[in-house]
Amino acid sequence: MDRLDYIARQPGRLTVTGAPQGYDAYLAAEAACRRARAGDKGPVLFVALDDAQADAACRAIAFFAPSMTVLPFPAWDCLPYDRVSPKPDIESRRLATLAALARDPQTQAVVVTTVNALLQRVPPKSAIAAASFAAKNGSEVDREALVAFLAGNGYVRAGTVREPGDFALRGGMVDLWPPGEEQPLRLDFFGSTLDAIRRIDPETQLSEKTPVDEILLLPASEAPLNPDAISRFRSGYVAAFGAAGDDPLYESVSAGRKSIGMEHWLPLFYDHLDTLFDYLPRCLVMLGHQAE
Repeated sequence: MDRLDYIARQPGRLTVTGAPQGYDAYLAAEAACRRARAGDKGPVLFVALDDAQADAACRAIAFFAPSMTVLPFPAWDCLPYDRVSPKPDIESRRLATLAALARDPQTQAVVVTTVNALLQRVPPKSAIAAASFAAKNGSEVDREALVAFLAGNGYVRAGTVREPGDFALRGGMVDLWPPGEEQPLRLDFFGSTLDAIRRIDPETQLSEKTPVDEILLLPASEAPLNPDAISRFRSGYVAAFGAAGDDPLYESVSAGRKSIGMEHWLPLFYDHLDTLFDYLPRCLVMLGHQAE
């Protein structure tokens, strides 16, 4: 290993130079483990230069500290105000991390993000914390309330669940793919009773035999479509741009339908936006190579 030079540049700040590639991720893993052993609450925030460095850091941290939770927070894969939405799997990872931090901001974990993701504002912490739907195997569940939650929190109704954020109604069953889950889920109802929860294969659509005891559903999109969000969007749109005319975006959101690219108008859906730092009141910030 190359010789390491530790250069104190300012109070409370340490720069490591002369280190081999990936050593910054090792230091992040080591710092998180050290804080956990010392009982120092709060995660470590590792800021990578780009997505490639962030993916490599996630793998390295998982290798160096297998027991440590790694929470990826990638940037959108589209340009600002582009006419496309971020990929569902990217939004899924972002929302899963935001929800985990909203539930427990003092969790022992390493949050891995990029410069671009860190600079972008996100839905308010209070909104993410409140937007959840819990269901337990064998319990009474209001199926209509479940469908309303899915429709109002960015899930897209489809004939077959193929990607994160999809849901499908099949008689007494509800198939859905929540953010943060590796596989979609099948909820089997007997009347108003949730009879079984099972994971399904997205390719074959066959369910696994091992049941899931309970689930906690999160939003599937950063832009919600509940009545309050729609009302804020409509009033904000008119205040900013005047009469809507025949704008298909305005028409889709007003009707409660997900529109491609609507996430770029995020400020219109909330009364304010937060940054990732609002989810991390106490954290150690570490910058990857060239991220500064």
